[in-house]
Amino acid sequence: MQRAAITAISDLPKLMQRRRQLTNAQLPRPQTSSLVVDVDPVPKVEESCLVHLPVDFQLHRLEFGPDKLVSLKQKEASLYYRQLVAIRKLEAAASKLYKENFVRGFCHLYTGQEACAVGLRGAMRPQDNLIAGYRIHGWAYLMGVSAVGVLAELTGRSSGCARGKGGSMHMYAPHFYGGNGIVGAQVALGAGIALASKYQKDDAVCLALYGDGAANQGQIFESFNMAQLWKLPVVFVCENNNYGMGTSTWRASSNTKNYTRGDYLPGIWVDGQDVLAVRSATEFAIGYAQQRGPLILELCTYRYAGHSMSDPGTNYRSREEVQEVRRRQDAIQRFRKLCLDQKLLAHKDLLAIELDVRREMELAVKAAKVDAELPLSHLWSDVYAESKNNLSQASK
Repeated sequence: MQRAAITAISDLPKLMQRRRQLTNAQLPRPQTSSLVVDVDPVPKVEESCLVHLPVDFQLHRLEFGPDKLVSLKQKEASLYYRQLVAIRKLEAAASKLYKENFVRGFCHLYTGQEACAVGLRGAMRPQDNLIAGYRIHGWAYLMGVSAVGVLAELTGRSSGCARGKGGSMHMYAPHFYGGNGIVGAQVALGAGIALASKYQKDDAVCLALYGDGAANQGQIFESFNMAQLWKLPVVFVCENNNYGMGTSTWRASSNTKNYTRGDYLPGIWVDGQDVLAVRSATEFAIGYAQQRGPLILELCTYRYAGHSMSDPGTNYRSREEVQEVRRRQDAIQRFRKLCLDQKLLAHKDLLAIELDVRREMELAVKAAKVDAELPLSHLWSDVYAESKNNLSQASK
């Protein structure tokens, strides 16, 4: 893979030129020797760089696509790295809790696919919405649920984001319409969310996520058709991790180019292991959906774990394959190297972020183990919308 060509950028020369123009002759003369003249200090310039994305986008029914030359600020680098590491550590904690029998039922991990979520989230505006399938622990975290809220939900505690009633596949937050246990069902719901936004004129775009294992569902193509007819502000995002449960994409689909499967819908293939590529493609897609209607993004990614915790993930692929992807395409290591090479973050900065995340997850694990469950009186609550008074009475 071609190495990214990166050019540092700065507004410092302009600022220095402005400073030079403010000569002593232009400064007001003090009336007394005790008078001090205040001169505006030169504002601090945030470190940033331009990154040339190493892998080309592939386009369907588009004359031009996302930017390949993208900017990355120091604050963004720090935020994205923390989010990448946090999702990885969050899923490691979920896996450990499951193996210790604190988590029951299904548990699907996002390990390896972190760049998809961080890149998509980095492009979303405050008013945009998102709905996903059942691999959503990291998404709940990025959309505002605390680590305690995620892990306690997995262990069925009242401090969980759905008070312990939703579990692994049903977590929610503002603008996050959660997961869905029915394969592909969230795509039709995402089209409905976009229809509501168009009706209410709230300028929001909905991102509807699905996996390659759901890409052959009939309801997805029905959603494509209706979204195109009504020009809905929706981006259909296929997170192609190459395996639908234990079946490879090329064994399950006659057309493996998911970004072309909307036929009349435009589509873009994206390197899903590159945070900045995902962000650039999503920014383009959101702008397109606002102006012209639906578009498909296919994010080529990879999951390190099995389909769920009950799947060892080695019956249909070799350990060597997984190790090779980890070695060459790991999203966290690629982004870490980028930050170091461009001196946006130093080793000590990265280590401080990693330590902070580790402490956060350790505290969240403790809470997820010891927090109380809801009392039996809440067995029938949350079925219908209730007032705060009714909720307070039910808790007694």
